[in-house]
Amino acid sequence: MRKYIPNILTLLNLTCGCCAVIMALWGLYLGAFLFIIGSAVFDFLDGFSARLLKVYSDIGKELDSLADLVSFGLAPSLIFFNWYYQSGHHYTFLAFVPLVITAFSALRLAKFNLDTRQETDFIGLSTPANAMIIAPLVAYADICHIHGTSSFVNILLDSVWFIPTISIVLALLLLSEIPMFSLKKKRVSFNQAPLFSLFIVLALAIIILGLLFIPYHVSKLETLPLIISAIFTFYVIINILAQIVRIVQKER
Repeated sequence: MRKYIPNILTLLNLTCGCCAVIMALWGLYLGAFLFIIGSAVFDFLDGFSARLLKVYSDIGKELDSLADLVSFGLAPSLIFFNWYYQSGHHYTFLAFVPLVITAFSALRLAKFNLDTRQETDFIGLSTPANAMIIAPLVAYADICHIHGTSSFVNILLDSVWFIPTISIVLALLLLSEIPMFSLKKKRVSFNQAPLFSLFIVLALAIIILGLLFIPYHVSKLETLPLIISAIFTFYVIINILAQIVRIVQKER
């Protein structure tokens, strides 16, 4: 029975991803975000249980990629698509640009399965991290919309070029050769993982600042999606800056 546990958890990941897709198409962006969080939890647990129980299979590996494609590739693409489409822009064909994230996520996951360099850390942006930038950002904008107010996030998302542009940028990051540290570190040591340690410090700072400077129209709990999106955005920025530093040092 125990050999089926990781695959069951993977199927729960896929189920949450399907629910996130439905929520996105219904325009229930907070619900879509919550289901993506559920997918992320099950995605962590399936790998954890496989290592704990020492149960590995080729089927499990392929099933995990399929679930991740739906949960962290298709779902965030449709969140961006539906938000842009319902914004009423004249350039409605641009609403389809976010679907490039789904295509590039498929390539990313196929590459990951064959790339032996990504056993401990990542080369390029991982699909869960990508989803955790998009889904909470739109969820926060939707919360502001429900309250009848407009935040800087709403202004960005409602602009004509922001969603198409950021979709292309994130899609390219998925297939980039930029090394990005994994967030699944067993031990935290500044000497062994300085970037990860710096990220933890910045994440804590973002959480504190986010909770201290809360807009008057939302509660602390409702601010969490924006905080989560900001944390994963800084995760990407830190890794990009680190790569730039490595390139500069190499050329000296």
